[in-house]
Parts: sequence; C-alpha cells; structure tokens
Amino acid sequence: MIDVIEVSPRDGLQNEPVALPTGAKIELIERAAAAGARRIEAVSFVRPDAVPAMADAEAVMKGLDRRPGVSYIGLVLNRRGLARAVDAGVDEINVVVPVTDEFARRNQNASAEALIEMAEEVVAEAAGRDLPGSVTLAVSFGCPFSGEVDPARVVEFGVRAARAGAAELALADTIGVAVPAQVRGLVDKLRAELGDGTPPLRMHFHNTRNTGYANAVASVDLGVTRLDASTGGIGGCPFAPGATGNIATEDLVYLLERSGLRTGLDLAALIDTAGFLAGALGRPVPALLPRAGGFPAG
Repeated sequence: MIDVIEVSPRDGLQNEPVALPTGAKIELIERAAAAGARRIEAVSFVRPDAVPAMADAEAVMKGLDRRPGVSYIGLVLNRRGLARAVDAGVDEINVVVPVTDEFARRNQNASAEALIEMAEEVVAEAAGRDLPGSVTLAVSFGCPFSGEVDPARVVEFGVRAARAGAAELALADTIGVAVPAQVRGLVDKLRAELGDGTPPLRMHFHNTRNTGYANAVASVDLGVTRLDASTGGIGGCPFAPGATGNIATEDLVYLLERSGLRTGLDLAALIDTAGFLAGALGRPVPALLPRAGGFPAG
C-alpha cells in the first residue's frame, strides 16, 4: 500500500493567484477525504501577511466535518505556529526547514541553522504533547538561489530532525530539479547514516521539469511508501521563482495502480475533485488525467 498524502489544500493553494474562500477550501479537503485520502495537509499556520492564502487556517479547521480515520495535518514554522495548530486541533504537524541559507533567508528570514534548531524544539515539544511531527527538508535536491545542494547537508539536517523526535522525515524537491539518480543517492546516504534509527521517509516532488513522476517511481523502488501529491497538480512555492506545481494526485494514482500498487484512492472521485478545483480557480489544472481519463475507459 502506498500512502499518498494530499497537499493541495496547503501547498497547492498557497501559490495560486486566486484566493479561495474558506468554504471552498473546506469542500476541497472533504472531497479529498471522501476520495480515500488518509492524510491531508489541510492548513498552514504562518503569518497571514507572508502567505495570505493561508490566513483562515483556524476557520478551515473549525468548519471541517472530520472523517474518522483521516489525519488532518497543519504546517508550522515555529513555536507560535505549533501553539496555533494545537489550539486548532490538528492531528499532526509538519515543520519545513530549508537546507540552504539563501532560501532560508528569503523564505523565513533566518539562517538554515536557526531554522533546524527551531524545528528540533518544535518536534520535541509536539512529541511531548503526543502530537506526531514531521520535518520536511526543503530544496533538498537543488536551490533556486544557491544552485546544487550538498547531500551531506541534507543528511546532517535529517539526522538532527530524527534525533529530535521527528515521526517522519520528508525530502522535498521544492523547485523540481531532481532526477531518479539523485533520489536514489540521497535516500541511500540518509539511510546509511541513520541506520535502524531512520524514521519513515516521505517524498515531495514537483514536476517543474517533467521528472516528478519518475522520481516518485524511483522512491517506491527504494521502498518509500509515503508520497506527497496535489489534486490537479496545482501548487508551488511563493518564495521559489519558477517552481510550478506538485505531481498530481490523480496522475500519480493512475501510475501506481496500473503498476499493481494499491493506494486506496478512488480515481474517478479524484478526477471529479480536479474538475471542482478547476472551476473554483477559474482555469484548467495542470494534471493530465482530468483531460485524458483513466484506462480502460468507464
């Protein structure tokens, strides 16, 4: 079973020029749950002036008709965000840490070292509250400002996050530059360093250069069973120039299911949700399945 984590309500919508009303966000999340998503990155507890599209996080969480067996994730960047997430009643948190200083400064106005230290504090505090905390290492495969990223830096931050109590470690190709050989190399290095102490790995790919799905397959071949994806393939990072959408949930599910791997997701429902999202955004979504349909037809 491959666990596809739905990120369209957060990573998908944060970079859209159209800000969806709270009700539409709630409907998107509930549609994802109805389609079989077991983990949904629903909201982001960040400064409203920095990411206006996420300003209504508390209202979204309050308005949800929560489905049993579904974990609703809140992204946080610091202890203030954690406090908001706890008050809002999320089921787990995700802390994002860029691994390069230039991206960290432009994204969160701090050094990468300061941000990994903050993440260590946040996941430790979350663990003390019995709240699972993931750490996502942004720009793990390449930075729009610094260029190539030393894998040793990613491994160092991953080890620190794991030792601080991260329940899961995510490697993010924030700007969509990774290729399968990079994925294999970085996963192997991280596992070699952590040994039996490796928390479950989760991979987050963008399809900016049309390599996202190949990277997802490479990850699965390595035994990774947790993949982020966004309905419709929407999304991107507002602080990364040219970072286009995530791999699309429906396209990924088609690829996995046709390969004989179960996801527990309803492809027809995902395609319907992509149609809803296109209507709400007022433009076609990048995903291909909503246009081509599944196979065999019907």
